[in-house]
Amino acid sequence: MTDVFSAATRYLSIILICIYMIIAFLSMGNISKAGKRKLFYYEGIIISVIYMMYTITTWLKTKSINALVLCLVSYIVMLVIVFIYCKIYPKSNKFLLMNIWLMFSIGSLILLRISYTKALRQFVMGAVTLVITLIVPYIISKVKFFRNYYYSYAAFGILLLLIVLVIGNVTYGAKLSLSFGFISVQPSEFIKITYPMFIAGMLYRRADIKNVVITSVLCGVHIIILVLSKDLGSALIFSVAYLFMVYVATGKKIILPAGLLAGCVAAGIAYLLFSHVQVRVAAWLNPWDIIDNNGYQIAQSIFAIGTGSFFGMGLYDGNPNYIPVVEQDFIFSAISEEMGGFFALALLLLCFHTFVIMIRIAFKCSDHFYKLTCFGMAVIYGIQVFLTVGGAVKLIPSTGVTLPLISYGGSSLVSTLLMFAIIQGFNIYDGKEIKENTGETGKISGTEKKQYKKTE
Repeated sequence: MTDVFSAATRYLSIILICIYMIIAFLSMGNISKAGKRKLFYYEGIIISVIYMMYTITTWLKTKSINALVLCLVSYIVMLVIVFIYCKIYPKSNKFLLMNIWLMFSIGSLILLRISYTKALRQFVMGAVTLVITLIVPYIISKVKFFRNYYYSYAAFGILLLLIVLVIGNVTYGAKLSLSFGFISVQPSEFIKITYPMFIAGMLYRRADIKNVVITSVLCGVHIIILVLSKDLGSALIFSVAYLFMVYVATGKKIILPAGLLAGCVAAGIAYLLFSHVQVRVAAWLNPWDIIDNNGYQIAQSIFAIGTGSFFGMGLYDGNPNYIPVVEQDFIFSAISEEMGGFFALALLLLCFHTFVIMIRIAFKCSDHFYKLTCFGMAVIYGIQVFLTVGGAVKLIPSTGVTLPLISYGGSSLVSTLLMFAIIQGFNIYDGKEIKENTGETGKISGTEKKQYKKTE
């Protein structure tokens, strides 16, 4: 009975998440508000059915009351948060909200399968942060002139990174976190919020040579400190975000190819300077020759994805714990093994759809500070997904970056949820603060030419 239900759950969940993705992309078309409301409800039903099927599977496989209670409480909390959010912010982007719910649910299920303790910690951090996100859009509507504190954002980020460089904990060769008793915090995750706000604050009025140079210098300080800390994954994310934000702000086409060239040179230098980069590149090029040592992690990731094939082994029927640090860097491999390759591909589409929503919100903002900030956060999210999944499937060397909302990590989860809440706030209150408090419209040159209606 258990095996039959588990198999049925695998196949039905793949069908349902594919239907979810069809609905998600349909929602981006020219559909009436009533039509979008129906699609929103359909998505909620699909998420609920998928989650409940896997909750029952968890119970049948483990017979754990604690696991069952955690699943049910997690579902109720998310349902209540979504309901309250829609009530107090009727102009929020509801499809972004549903994507967050689905990704958080998938992450909760696979983390529970890997470790109950880690799943419980992740849920507690997520639940507390979700409650906080309820007031973030309201704060955005009330706080005056926060766009003018761009130097403070830069100082905050540089100071935190310097502290990590000096006294941070070393994890897999890189200084990443600070410990406060039993709590470990990764500051670079929170700087993913202040960093794009700094760049946007510098460039939203005038993207002239002076502002670009100052921005470049301060962004360079962020990146150099990350490199010295050997946190090369975050350094890469910040570099890409800087390039694309400056490109959008200035409209100078030379920026992207010049940045690509500089990135290639920097990658070569990093390879020569850092031994752990050489190890990761060697494991990426041919993990089979060093499978007993440095190639073990990526080899096990490939084995897991191959074993899962298209339809997966079933929740609790695979061996994701064979992959070192599976709950962080290689969570995508665990999902592929147990939920199936088709499910994992649909998850990639879900991440891509989320990225597209963020980009659409950015370029539909009439407030240029909001526009640039949203765009920068979208780039950070997109490159983070690419680095995590690319490392898991051996497309690129592993960078130690987590999959947003899905991988284990309190700092990553909290910062990602806050980032999405800020984007929702910008979408809801676009233009309100600047019109009420300054009477300015702000201006940047660049690729955007039109004004659009607000997204649903």
